[in-house]
Amino acid sequence: TKGVKVAAIAVVNAVGSVTVGDGPWFWAAPYEVDGEFGGRGLPAAFTPDMLAMRIKGGPAASSAENTTISLVVTDAVLTKAQAKRLAMMAQTGMARAIYPVHLPLDGDIVFAAATCAKPIEPLVELSELGMVAANVLARAIARGVYHAKRLPFAGALPSWQDRFGG
Repeated sequence: TKGVKVAAIAVVNAVGSVTVGDGPWFWAAPYEVDGEFGGRGLPAAFTPDMLAMRIKGGPAASSAENTTISLVVTDAVLTKAQAKRLAMMAQTGMARAIYPVHLPLDGDIVFAAATCAKPIEPLVELSELGMVAANVLARAIARGVYHAKRLPFAGALPSWQDRFGG
């Protein structure tokens, strides 16, 4: 919207999966820009196994270990109520990037902030900003997983790069 910028950052430790099935494809693939998380797109076809629920930890999962915390920031002029609405719309990006999302063991949240440098129209332009923020957040989640490194202790799960390479 008229040169308004939006950015997102995410810390991803979701119960759900950011990849389709056991493969290298990111759920956020339709929103990828310039191969920023591998450029693999989506699989040619989906099998029932790919759509099955895959949760980290299985039946032993704990709420103390899981959450996705994110922030979207824009240079648009927003009121407090509009910033809250932006966060709500941006949260759609979690659903575009994590499957399943917002599970009972997750503590998912999106914060929004605005520098208030560029005025926007409060209906259509705010709506477009929210749409873009959701796409940007989906990308931030996938990028975070794509670039993550394996934790430095015995028994740590492999990173996406460890499993699938760049």
